[in-house]
Amino acid sequence: MNYQQDDWTDWLATAEFSYNDKKHVATRKTPFELNFGRHPWKGDLMVQMGISWVEEFMKHLQKSWKHTAHTMEESQKNMKRQFDKKRRNPQELKAGDHVWLENKNIQSNRPSKKLDNKRYRPFRITKDIVSEAFQLELLEG
Repeated sequence: MNYQQDDWTDWLATAEFSYNDKKHVATRKTPFELNFGRHPWKGDLMVQMGISWVEEFMKHLQKSWKHTAHTMEESQKNMKRQFDKKRRNPQELKAGDHVWLENKNIQSNRPSKKLDNKRYRPFRITKDIVSEAFQLELLEG
């Protein structure tokens, strides 16, 4: 793009081509390869004729799709494993237990939420409404 940044539309096709020609982390294939079963022509000319070439092309494309599905599943498993590392197991809470109340959805009359308490003192659970939702005994005032 030039210094005035007024010719960016001239570069959109090049940017799209460049993006579609890069391998994706999860699939290890380029978008071109997944859509068309081959990489785009970049200047090298190779001509093949015959039905056997079509059959080979289709076999290669199906193999590519299977490989992509497998790598996507592996990527999903990896993402889940990474997510689960940071996720706590839900605690077994019941009526009578005490819990801290987060201020996330609480309006206070303090001028700055940034300087307000992040959580409020332990409150007693009076009732288990549904999984991970409880009724608390709040104090007046």
